[in-house]
Amino acid sequence: MDPRSSPTARSAMRCVRLLLGCTSAAELLGTVLAEGPGWITGEGSALYLLDGAGMLRLSASHGLPDWAHERYSVVDPASELPAAMALKLRRPYLLSPERTSVDYPNRNAGMGTGMVAVITLPMVVDEQPIGVLALALAHRGAVPQRDLDVLETLADACAHRLAYLLEHAGALTAPRTGGAAPHGVRPGPRADGDPAAGTAHPLLSLAVRAAGHGAFERDLVTGETHWDAQALRLVGRPAPPDGGPAPAPDLDLVVHPEDLPDVQAALAEALSTGGPYRIRYRVPHRGGGVTRIEETGEVMLDVHRRPVRISGLIADLDHGRSPEERPPAGRWGGRRARTGAAGRNAGANADGAAAGASAGARSALLLALTRALSRAVTVRDVTTAVTDVARPAFGAAGIVLDLVDEGRLLPVAHTVYGGPRRTELTRLADLSEGVMQRALARSTPLFSEPARRGRGRGRDRGPGRPAPTGTGGPLAPAAWAVLPLVASGRQVGSCLITFATERVFSREDRTLYSAFAGILAQSLERARLYDTHHHRATELQRAMLPRTLPRLPGIASAARYLPSTEGMQIGGDWYDLLRLPGGRIGLVIGDVQGHNAEATAVMGQLRSGLRAYATDGHDPAATLARTSRLLAEMDTELFATCLYLTLDPADGTLRAARAGHPAPVRVTEDARAVELDLPGGPPLGVAPDRPYPLAVEHLTPGETLLAYTDGLVEDREEDYDESVQRMLGGLELWARNAGPVWLEPGPALERLADLLTLNVTERRSRPDDVALLLLHRLSAVHQWG
Repeated sequence: MDPRSSPTARSAMRCVRLLLGCTSAAELLGTVLAEGPGWITGEGSALYLLDGAGMLRLSASHGLPDWAHERYSVVDPASELPAAMALKLRRPYLLSPERTSVDYPNRNAGMGTGMVAVITLPMVVDEQPIGVLALALAHRGAVPQRDLDVLETLADACAHRLAYLLEHAGALTAPRTGGAAPHGVRPGPRADGDPAAGTAHPLLSLAVRAAGHGAFERDLVTGETHWDAQALRLVGRPAPPDGGPAPAPDLDLVVHPEDLPDVQAALAEALSTGGPYRIRYRVPHRGGGVTRIEETGEVMLDVHRRPVRISGLIADLDHGRSPEERPPAGRWGGRRARTGAAGRNAGANADGAAAGASAGARSALLLALTRALSRAVTVRDVTTAVTDVARPAFGAAGIVLDLVDEGRLLPVAHTVYGGPRRTELTRLADLSEGVMQRALARSTPLFSEPARRGRGRGRDRGPGRPAPTGTGGPLAPAAWAVLPLVASGRQVGSCLITFATERVFSREDRTLYSAFAGILAQSLERARLYDTHHHRATELQRAMLPRTLPRLPGIASAARYLPSTEGMQIGGDWYDLLRLPGGRIGLVIGDVQGHNAEATAVMGQLRSGLRAYATDGHDPAATLARTSRLLAEMDTELFATCLYLTLDPADGTLRAARAGHPAPVRVTEDARAVELDLPGGPPLGVAPDRPYPLAVEHLTPGETLLAYTDGLVEDREEDYDESVQRMLGGLELWARNAGPVWLEPGPALERLADLLTLNVTERRSRPDDVALLLLHRLSAVHQWG
């Protein structure tokens, strides 16, 4: 892994230094997303440049769908759109989570479900506007001043670098040679429509061509590939008349058959890990002879560590040599075949060595695929590995997986995620259902046989309607393989692999695909067992929590629970809302140490015990003291944190006690979010003889309380106190937008709970489970009106 991608390596100063070395708008945006603070989420981020007509033109983006590119590719600076507002005001322009959900960029998606802010920052150098940087932030609302200072510094660095590039290079929409956009960043469209206009500095391009290098790019999301004219010439393919990029030929049509397994194995390894790679292979010529090629590229990863793009250079290793100086057509280091008996013996030895090397390369490819699948835990992880590693390594146009469910084959995933081909693959899954069932029933792989199509034998056996020519589309693949997936004698599913160009599957190819099917079947079987175990564990956890919150007079409430994504994915977080004697209401939230079955069992006993003590009429301090002694007497070494408070809806009196748990947050009517100053005691079970202090507060009508476990704010990439402050800022922003008197407190609380938990679900991992409970004291208008 590139050390720059490590969260611990991130810092504002490091990011600024890297920005000052970027060579394109796309690279600048990619560097901000990869090296900037972890709370810059990346999704929905963009970089706009002012063009010659004074319009803001989208030059690079990340996470914007195609329709957003079409609608917002050009922004009028006189409009009311966020990018225009930042440029007009000459200061950062922040959109609240509610506005990003309703107004931008799609008013039909995510109504009130995104506690993610979008900030647009003007890029200005010496009073001259350059453009606008738009970033999506994982802030739960308001942006603290210290974070705003960081964002403005990054925007200033981008502005100065862009100003320099505009003056010296004149073209900014493409990144370094090869056209790759770092970390899934998408270059914007060119205004002039010239496909070659986005190249880097002219001198750099000239130097690359003089060295005999060609550039290539492959989008792993959409499947689109592009080679420049020089790259096509290097492999003996005609270049487009306009000299621009063209779709790349399939690997098996370019690479020497003996070298193809080596290339596939190296590519699979690079896709598994990401980062730079180097491959050497031969390209055979129709008239005889070969060109020795060295391919140097980089696999770009997105924010979720999935490969999204490959780009780089290909070079003729014998560039500048005369035909006599070039090595012979044999394998690396091979010699020309000799005549006579000695020549025949040498030829046989060479053939045997080549066959052994080819077998070793296929084994390396299989090993790389096995490593990628061995890291997969869930069925979704398996399909991701197939998408990210197996499909590009095989050079496949698409892969469809069907799993056996109660005797039926059901599609589980189509491995082109996103892009225009998802609908086509869905249709292909329907068309291929019969042949996938037939392969599974016979437990025999099926392969397309081009030679038989002319006699009508291949058409009714293939998925869809196979193309009779050498190339095909997604719904009419030119070649295909259907693999039955059987593990431990049990039918797991079926796998369809399609190819855009016609090919003949050799005996070695069929053996390779059959071996891959066995590994894939074992991985899917293991993943399905894990998913089943996880589902049962989650159901156990949820069964021990309230299915619904009771409807109690004088309040509105909402709760959420999210399991951990690590370990057994169960834990000891719990919450409760109690009906107490005298019309009072009890709020309980707690967290038992650990993420296993024991933690869940202890949580169930604590919940029952605390509920019994509370309903007996004990105040919060006495209730926690008794519960602490109960835990100490259990046969366990676990401890727990807990918060218990009571509310009298009639007068708003709060009585609370805290056992090592985070303090609750009060959201006032004037849109302030503050932690209640509650003195706390030790966690439950740690010091059973120590009493807990009792605090008395007051909750006025229209105010809200948030009680939560630390999983809501804990983030490995951020200091805990900063996470809490960020949450408080988000609550204040929510309160300001919701207004002092909520028209519908119940639905408003539900939306707020969604916003708080959405930020957690977008994290790369969730090491702790999360519980939260919201309680709103109704005003007289809501109680009686």
